[in-house]
Amino acid sequence: MYGLILVEPEGGLPPVDKEYYIMQGDFYTKGANGERGLQPFDMQKAVDEKADYVVFNGKVGALTGDNALTAKVGETVRLFVGNGGPGLVSSFHVIGEIFDRVHVEGGDLINENVQTTLIPAGGAAMMEFKVEVPGTFILVDHSIFRAFNKGALGMLKVEGEKNKTLYSGEIRDDIYLPEGPGIQNMPTTDEIVASEIPAKSFEEQMEFGKQAYMQTCFACHQGEGQGIPHAFPPLAKSDYLNADVDRAIGIVLHGKTGEITVNGETYNSVMTRQMLSSDEIANVLTYVYNSWGGNSKKVVTKEMVDKVKNSK
Repeated sequence: MYGLILVEPEGGLPPVDKEYYIMQGDFYTKGANGERGLQPFDMQKAVDEKADYVVFNGKVGALTGDNALTAKVGETVRLFVGNGGPGLVSSFHVIGEIFDRVHVEGGDLINENVQTTLIPAGGAAMMEFKVEVPGTFILVDHSIFRAFNKGALGMLKVEGEKNKTLYSGEIRDDIYLPEGPGIQNMPTTDEIVASEIPAKSFEEQMEFGKQAYMQTCFACHQGEGQGIPHAFPPLAKSDYLNADVDRAIGIVLHGKTGEITVNGETYNSVMTRQMLSSDEIANVLTYVYNSWGGNSKKVVTKEMVDKVKNSK
């Protein structure tokens, strides 16, 4: 069984503005994290408690982007959070918030002013908090690599008026943003394994490209290609990106340091070289060029990537 059953007290729970259901689970697959295709269950990984994925609501990204939870400033949010396991205990936390009340393990015991609460495998908890400033609050299992690298990460998007008594409004939370489900490595070799399943159509390029984007690019450039202000440039409707396809390919292949100007804003950060095959680079750039209102039907091919690669 995988899910939650809520049994309310007679007369119901006190009213709140928003209620959300979140279910954490860990998954053990024959293939590595991010590997395409239907993956059989791996019993040995499960016995060793070495999960390939730790996710909310059944899949990576289930509570991000268009599927993020929402609230307005001043509202009280109630979360029902379960942990189906089967192997791992959750250290549930909302970055930037304190839980006003936590029903420990879904019972009568109530803790107040809690930062992180433990939820055992096969257990649950209920927490309530009032959101007092706008922004995107990150929901995580605070065994942190489960969040940023294996998928146990969600978002609560809060809209409303700023309150500079509580928060200056300066956004520098990029270190808390997800790296995507794949493991990020600095390249140490030119041996990059080509994709075993090359895309056979534009639609497949978009599908495979989105998978690569969520694994590799999502941390800095975000779910809708909007980037992070003053830190990482946007890809959506980017004049810099659209001006030169070969340059874009070269940046993915070789990385980029130093100042660039994108849509009138100056950025000075580092993009590391990515360990992607030519097929994967073609797919992810095709996805970027045709997402978030781009609709350019611009297709990047493996041959285009190889040409740039061989010109260096």
